[in-house]
Amino acid sequence: MPFVRLSEGMSETDARADVTVVLPDGSELSVPAGSTVEDVAYEIGPGLGRDTVAGKIDGELVERHAEVADGDRIEIVTDQSDEYLTVLRHTAAHVFAQALQRLYPEATLTIGPPTDEGFYYDVTDVDLDEDDLDVIEAEMEEIIAADYDVERVVRSREDAMEIYADNEYKRQILEEEADDDEVTFYVQDGWQDLCRGPHVESTGEIGAAALLEVSAAYWRGDEDNDTLTRVYGTAFASESDLEEHLELRERAEERDHRKIGQEMNLFSIPTVTGPGLPLYHPPGKTVLNELSGFANGLNRENGYEEVETPHVFRTELWKKSGHYENYKEDMFLLDVNDEEYGLKPMNCPGHATIFDQQSWSYRDLPKRYFENGKVYRKEQRGELSGLSRVWSFTIDDGHLFVRPDQIRKEIESVIGMIFEVVETLDLEVEVALATRPEKSVGGDEIWESAEEQLRDVLESGGYDYDVEPGDGAFYGPKIDFGFEDALGRVWDGPTVQLDFNMPERFGLTYTGEDNEEHRPVMIHRALYGSYERFFMVLIEHFDGDFPLWLAPEQVRILPVSDETLGYAHRVKNALADAGIRVEVEDRDWTVGRKIRQGHDDRLPYMVVVGDDEAEAGTVSVRDRFENQRGDVDLDVFVDHLVAEYEEKRVEPDFVTSAE
Repeated sequence: MPFVRLSEGMSETDARADVTVVLPDGSELSVPAGSTVEDVAYEIGPGLGRDTVAGKIDGELVERHAEVADGDRIEIVTDQSDEYLTVLRHTAAHVFAQALQRLYPEATLTIGPPTDEGFYYDVTDVDLDEDDLDVIEAEMEEIIAADYDVERVVRSREDAMEIYADNEYKRQILEEEADDDEVTFYVQDGWQDLCRGPHVESTGEIGAAALLEVSAAYWRGDEDNDTLTRVYGTAFASESDLEEHLELRERAEERDHRKIGQEMNLFSIPTVTGPGLPLYHPPGKTVLNELSGFANGLNRENGYEEVETPHVFRTELWKKSGHYENYKEDMFLLDVNDEEYGLKPMNCPGHATIFDQQSWSYRDLPKRYFENGKVYRKEQRGELSGLSRVWSFTIDDGHLFVRPDQIRKEIESVIGMIFEVVETLDLEVEVALATRPEKSVGGDEIWESAEEQLRDVLESGGYDYDVEPGDGAFYGPKIDFGFEDALGRVWDGPTVQLDFNMPERFGLTYTGEDNEEHRPVMIHRALYGSYERFFMVLIEHFDGDFPLWLAPEQVRILPVSDETLGYAHRVKNALADAGIRVEVEDRDWTVGRKIRQGHDDRLPYMVVVGDDEAEAGTVSVRDRFENQRGDVDLDVFVDHLVAEYEEKRVEPDFVTSAE
């Protein structure tokens, strides 16, 4: 038998039975039943075993003592792994909590998970504001410098309940979330916290940490629960990495879409209209119209037909689709004449109902519908943030009804459309396969088939992708595309979802070549995700400097004096006739001030006209990068603008391009 480290409580009899796990390269490894992630690492090699910090089982990050089961996909996490930073930040959250309770023994702890940006910890019974963070941070530095061992301790649930006799939040976790009679604590310097892990081995592994802000949060995100104090922080393996992150954060704050949206008069979310309900002002609606026009064109080119569904349906429809059972808490429900209605959280049941109104042959498929459909989801108020998370948003939705033999081709076509969006706007994307969530409909065989087909498309297409366990829709797995913006941040974006369940629930059929009824497969897809979040991504990605085709105002004419106002308006008319969005700056300002205002307004182009230009019928063109070209024939400039608009170039290029 190969060398095996027996786990705590694992007998030699247990060790004689083997389970088979799958390694990242696809190879299989047999290990004794009851083995942990760390045991698997030692089985691969003693050096890897010693370096193991944590592991991933079927894509889910777990502590190194987690037991593996037959068929599990196993990855070993070391300090060289991408996931190491998450583990490090989890420990940093504990360091914060320990520092807080050293300074404020009365503080009550609730939860403190790692995040993509760092960590947070929700606390209560202590009054904190931004001015307190420096003192707590200094205490954290002492704990890190002391390099305390971080020890995993297993306790009985009964003992844990006694430890948290005065902490109702931890007791609730123990009552509702603990899976068995034993729970784990992590202990450092005598301080302890209930936690599943994983954590690094000592506090000294944290190279640098910082506390960032204080905000309010509801216990478990439910506005009906207690209001807690949330402290955000971050941590890195080195001081230089932290400094780089803080600089990036400062740049991100400058690009905040809420700040730029106000400066450019794009949108507002006033208190009087309700939370999470954005109002789009004329400049913002102009951008959205261009985006919808682009998406609509892609849809029509790829054989989609436009449909429209109402904002509200009887809840009988949502019960039929499965949304009522699985999504009721996130829906806005209405009582109308003793009947229950719901604002639609998704467009798919309406599209399925449209398909169901006709009889179809196998020759008619695939059938492709699209709709820029407004939907409503009752997010918790504490989670609402600008355009990134709202109550009311519009999905550039598409639903395809296909034969099983058409699945691969249609998914590949959708992915091609998504990458046309990505390349047009010079964006980067991260790809992930999201698998079956805990709350789902349909049998195991259906889910396994759907997940395997999506995996096959990604692998045969050569796409690099991650697996997001349990992050699929309740009716099927999906491929998610995350937009990476100019600052390297990733935002949820397009999605492709394979659904064998809704056609079954709606009884959708088509007549096959054998004259028998068959069940179509439904593909859900969006090219942007939602207009709101995509708009947010673009505002921050471009820092408000939209490419010409998206810019609310594309060109501004700057007359040198009142005497050239007439020529300025003739230039405006020529551009407007070509479909360019153009205005004349006729305020009694100097040309220098007009130029400065144009830069502040993030214009792609400004056109300066004086006596010489009026006499010659030319213009002087200036772009947002302060490049300038004089004595330009007006027709040449108009032709270039039309070409730049139609080709959807990302940057203005007239001044720097060859004549």
